[in-house]
Amino acid sequence: MPLPPPDLRLSPRTGWTRAHWEAMADRLLDAVVPYATDGFAQYRLPGSPSRSGPVSDGLEGFARTFLLAAFRIAGAGGDVPPVLLERYAEGLAAGTDPAHPCAWPPLADMSQPLVEAASIALALHETRPWLYDRLAPAVRDRVLAWLAGFLGRRTPDNNWVLFQVVVEQFLAEAGGPYEPAEIAAGLERIEDWYTGDGWYSDGKGKNYDYYTGWALHLYPSLWARMSGDTARQERYAARLRLFLERYQHFFAAGGGPVHQGRSLVYRFATVAPLWLGELTGASPLPPGRTRRIASGVLRHFAERGAPDEHGLLTRGWYAPFPPGTQDYSGPASPYWASKAFLGLLLPPDHPAWTAPEEAAPIDLADQVVPVPPAGWLLHATRADGVVRLLNHGSDRDRVQRRDGEPDPLYLRLAYTSHTGPDFAPGAADNQLAVVSPEGVPSRRRRIEPLAVGERVAASAYQDGDVRVVTTSVVDGPAEIRVHQVTAPAGHLVRDGGHALADRLPPGTHTEGVRAVARRPDGLTSAARGLHGFTSAGVVTGDGVNAFGPCSATPYVTCPAHPGGTAVYVSLILLTAAPGEPPLPEVRVTADEVVVTPSTGGPVRVPLREEPGGQEAVGLSDGLGAGEDVEGS
Repeated sequence: MPLPPPDLRLSPRTGWTRAHWEAMADRLLDAVVPYATDGFAQYRLPGSPSRSGPVSDGLEGFARTFLLAAFRIAGAGGDVPPVLLERYAEGLAAGTDPAHPCAWPPLADMSQPLVEAASIALALHETRPWLYDRLAPAVRDRVLAWLAGFLGRRTPDNNWVLFQVVVEQFLAEAGGPYEPAEIAAGLERIEDWYTGDGWYSDGKGKNYDYYTGWALHLYPSLWARMSGDTARQERYAARLRLFLERYQHFFAAGGGPVHQGRSLVYRFATVAPLWLGELTGASPLPPGRTRRIASGVLRHFAERGAPDEHGLLTRGWYAPFPPGTQDYSGPASPYWASKAFLGLLLPPDHPAWTAPEEAAPIDLADQVVPVPPAGWLLHATRADGVVRLLNHGSDRDRVQRRDGEPDPLYLRLAYTSHTGPDFAPGAADNQLAVVSPEGVPSRRRRIEPLAVGERVAASAYQDGDVRVVTTSVVDGPAEIRVHQVTAPAGHLVRDGGHALADRLPPGTHTEGVRAVARRPDGLTSAARGLHGFTSAGVVTGDGVNAFGPCSATPYVTCPAHPGGTAVYVSLILLTAAPGEPPLPEVRVTADEVVVTPSTGGPVRVPLREEPGGQEAVGLSDGLGAGEDVEGS
C-alpha cells in the first residue's frame, strides 16, 4: 500500500505521522467502493454473512465506514474530495428511503442495526456542517425517522445500552424525537458496571476485555462531548485517566496488542481510548507517547496483512481466521477498527501530531502492572518487547455456560502480544488440566479471583471433584505457576505453556521435564517442571491459531496424581531474547511454597485450607508488598 515516506525526525520510533493515518483512512475508504450497492446504501463486502443476514451486514458496511469517513472529513475541516461527501450523502438518502431496494432494515429490539445506528449518529454529529445540514429537508426527516426507531427498543444488558444514548442525543440536537429518560437510564446503567481504577465490566459479572476502552469509555465521553454535560464529562475524564495509566501497557514494543477477548477482528480499534484521552484532555500520557503507541499499532497490522492486498479488513488478526470469529461478525464487522482514527478529530497542530514521539514504558524498562478490577497482572520485557497478561479474574461469566466449552479468549491462564490461544478440543496452551483415566480433562469455566499483587496473582476453579488453586509469580519474561490440585488418585495433571504459531511448524525440543517450541525469528515458548511434574511434551495444531496456520505448545505433566491435594510448580516462558533466564529457587514444605525469582526477593505461597473447603491465599513477596485475600 503506498504510504508517505517515514518521518524519523518527528517519529523516530515508528516513522508514522498524521499523513500516514490519513493515507490509511483513504485507502480503507477507497477499497470498499466496489462493494457498494445501488445508491451507496449498503456495502456488501465479500465473505459469508453473519447471523443477522446480508442486509444487516450491508448496513454495517455503510455505518462503520461512514464513521471512518466522518473522522476523515471532520479532521480535514471538510476539505476532502467532494466524492467522499457525495457517496455518504447519497447512501443516507437511499438507505432511509423505504421504497429503495437497498433500504436499511428498521431498528428492532435486540437487533444488530441498533449497533450501526450509533455509528451513523456519531458520524452525522461530527460531519454535520458538511453533510447532514446540506441534505434535502425530506432526507433529513427520513434520517431522523429511521434513527427514532431506537426509542423504546430493548438492548442486551451490556455496552449496547450506550448505543441508545448516543443515537437519542443526536436526535435531540437535530430536532428529532427523543426520550431523556432513556438517555439517563443508559448512562446510569454503566455505573453498576464500574469496578474502580478506570475499569468497567461489559455488563454484570467479570467481563473484562477491549470493550472497556473502545465502548464503555468511548461512548459516554463522546456523548458528553455532544451534550455539553460538563459534570459527567469530568467524571468520565477522571476515569479515563486512571484507565489509560494501565492501558498503555497492553501494547508490545512492536505494536501488537495483547490478544485477549472477543471481537479481535477490530484490531487497531484498541488504540481508540488513547486518542480519546487526547481528544478530551484526560490523557496522563505525553502526547508524543500517545502517537508512538497508536502509530505503532496501526503500522504493526499494516505490515502484517491488515488491510489485505485489496485494501480490505478481513475477519481475523492478520489473515482471516474463522475459528476466532464470533457469529455476530459479518464481512464488514472489522470496520469497527474505524474508531482507531478518532485522533484525526484533533487539529493538525495538536501536540499529539506535532510533538516528537516519546518512548512507551516498554521501550525504557521491564514493566509489571497489576490490574486488580480485572484480576490481571501484566508483565512486559524491554529486551524483546513482549507483553504478557496473567488472567486470574476475567471469565465472561455472564455468557459462559457452566457446562460448556471454556471460551479460549477468556479462560486461559495467560495471553500475550505475540501469541494467541489454540481453538481446538485438545488444546493445552495456558491451561492447568486434570485429566481423568477416561481422557476427560477438567475445565476452567468460572474463575474465583483470590489475589492480585505487585508481582503475584492467584485464582481458583472447581470442576466436579477437581479443584485447582493457581498462584502466578512474575520473573522477568517467565511466569512461575504454583498449583494446588485436589483430585482423585490416578488422574493426569498437565500444565501448558504458550501456543507458538507461524507460517511453518515451529521447531520443537523435549528433554526431561522441559519442552520448547521456537520460531526462526527467535520467539520461544517453553515449559519446565520445577516440582511435581515428571515429563514434558509438545502438542501441535494445524489451522487453529490466529497467529499462523502451524502452532506448537510445550507442556509438562504428572501422569498420576496421588489423590487428595498435591502441589505442582512450573515455569512458563515466552521470550524473543537470546538465551533463557536463570531458574528460580523453589522450596516446597507442608505449609508453603517459597519461590525466589532470579530477580527480587522471595514470594511465599501458603498452603492451607479454610473451613468449608475454601482457600485463604496470603501472598508475601518478601519486599513488604504482600496481600492477604480470601477467596469466595
